[in-house]
Amino acid sequence: MSIPTRDEMYKALEERHGKELQRKLSEASVAVCGLGGLGSNIAIALARAGVGKLHILDFDRVDISNLNRQQYFPEQLGEYKADALYDTLKRIAPYCDIRKECVKLDDGNIADLLKSDDIICEAFDNAEQKAMLVNRVLEEMPEKYLVSGSGMAGIAPSNMIKTKRITKRFYLCGDGVSDVADGMGLVSTRVLICAAHEAHAVIRIIAGEYEI
Repeated sequence: MSIPTRDEMYKALEERHGKELQRKLSEASVAVCGLGGLGSNIAIALARAGVGKLHILDFDRVDISNLNRQQYFPEQLGEYKADALYDTLKRIAPYCDIRKECVKLDDGNIADLLKSDDIICEAFDNAEQKAMLVNRVLEEMPEKYLVSGSGMAGIAPSNMIKTKRITKRFYLCGDGVSDVADGMGLVSTRVLICAAHEAHAVIRIIAGEYEI
């Protein structure tokens, strides 16, 4: 069976979201930095919502330890996450403009790599990387919207995970407390909840709904 045309897929999204919101989604550009449990789920949610441009960045490869919570398949083990997720996203949203980069973000390349993106999603596992990206975006790219995640480990109640508006353009999702080092690691359900918070915050920003 052939895939639907671009117009057919756009019309189906428009019927769900309304013309104005879908136009805004289609014109938006979102970067997802880190393609693990948070990032892979965020990217898929945004692709399904009809975001027009996705910029996915990660230097890591798919490992068997990722399969409990990340959007990869056993046959993709060993592939770069950016390559593997690109293939999945193209199956979901064949007309989405997806830019993939197998690169490690650092202090020296963040500004250049993310300069063309409207909204930046921080989705790293490592606390130092999280802080580095958040600080660099807030300091050097104050015009960007930034959505970040913090605190999603374990099996604590799902309603503990919240979205908070920290500054005018900075949103933080998670419980702000739980950490892998505290005991139980990352469980698929809670990571998915936090990823949905990040993706939904992005959609609300695109829609012009900035309050939480």
